[in-house]
Amino acid sequence: MSRVASDGVEVLLVAVRETAGSALYGLLDVLGAAGTLWQTLLGEAPGRGVFRVRIVAPAASPFRCGHEIPVHPHVGIDADPHADLVIIPELWLAPDESLRGRYPELTDWLRRRHAAGSTLCSACSGAMLLAETGLLDGCEATSHWAYGRLFERDYPEVRFRPAPNLVFADRRGTILTAGGTTSWHDLALYLIARHAGPGEALRIAKIYLMKWHAEGQLPYTPLVRRTLHADGVVRRCEQWLAEHYVQHDAIRTTVAMSGLPERTFKRRFRMATGCAPIVYLQNLRVEAARRLLESDEQPVEAVGAAVGYEDASFFRRLFRRTTGVSPGEYRRMFQPLMENAAHAVKRGGDCAA
Repeated sequence: MSRVASDGVEVLLVAVRETAGSALYGLLDVLGAAGTLWQTLLGEAPGRGVFRVRIVAPAASPFRCGHEIPVHPHVGIDADPHADLVIIPELWLAPDESLRGRYPELTDWLRRRHAAGSTLCSACSGAMLLAETGLLDGCEATSHWAYGRLFERDYPEVRFRPAPNLVFADRRGTILTAGGTTSWHDLALYLIARHAGPGEALRIAKIYLMKWHAEGQLPYTPLVRRTLHADGVVRRCEQWLAEHYVQHDAIRTTVAMSGLPERTFKRRFRMATGCAPIVYLQNLRVEAARRLLESDEQPVEAVGAAVGYEDASFFRRLFRRTTGVSPGEYRRMFQPLMENAAHAVKRGGDCAA
C-alpha cells in the first residue's frame, strides 16, 4: 500500500469540453471524501483526507463540458502542476468519433507528467485521450466495449480488451485504464484501497452504495450490433438469421440463400460483419437467452433449448465464454433489476392514478 503524504496524495482530474460531468464531479466528490466522510457520519474523531483533488484543463478559464455542465479548473496545464495521480474521466464521444490531434498540448503534458513519475489513469472513453499520448502503444488497455472498433481504427498498436473493468498497461502500475461508463467507481475504490487501505475503500463503498464490478464488462455487452456495410447479400442473410436463429440448419440455409460458394460466403460475411457466420449465429442465440433469463423462470436447460441448443452443457459453456458468467449468475444479476424496475413503474402509475 502506498503511504499517504501529510498533505494527501495529489490528484489532478483532466477536464476538456467533451468530459462527462458526472464522472468528473463523481471522482472529485468520492476521492475527496476518503478518510473523512465515514468518520463524520459516525461521529468519530476527525479523520485525515487521503487525496488532495483538483481539476486541470488546457486553460484555467471556466468553460462548460458535456451537457453544458460548468467547469471551473483549479489550474491550467501551462502551470505544469505536480500530481501523484492524473485521471482522465469519461468523455462524451460517439463510438466512431476520432479524437486524433484534438488536444496536442494536453497529450504532450500527459507524457511529461508520466515521465516525471505521475501515475496516469483513465475511466471509460477517457482511454482515447490516454491513447493519444502514445503511452498505450504495445500495451493492454480497456474502455467501454462500444469503442473497440475505434481502437482498431485509430490506435491499432493498443491491445484493446473489452472484457475486464481494470487493466494495467505496465507492470509497475503507472498506467491504468478502467472500462465501462461507471468504471470510475471501480477506479476510485482501487485508488482508495491502494493509498489508504481496503478498509477505507469498503467504508466509501458503503457510504456511496458503490460496488466492485468483479464480473467485468462482458455481462453488459451486447453481442449483436448493427454493422453498416454495403453487402446486400450479407444483409439479407443477417435479416433471415435474426428471425430463424433457432433452426438447427441455419448456417447451411443462409449459405444456400446467398447463392455463393460456401468459402466465398463465409469470407464476405466476415468482412461485412466482423465475425464468422457461426459466431454471429451463436451471438444471436445467446442474446435471446439473455432476454429469457432476465424475464423468465424456466430452467436453464429449457432456455438453451428455446434458443437452439439441445445440449445443455454446451449451452452453459458457450454462455459463460461469451458473457463471462454462467446462465444462473446472469439471471441473478439482471432478473431482480427487471422485476424491481417494472414494480417501480407500476407503483408510480398507481400513485399517479
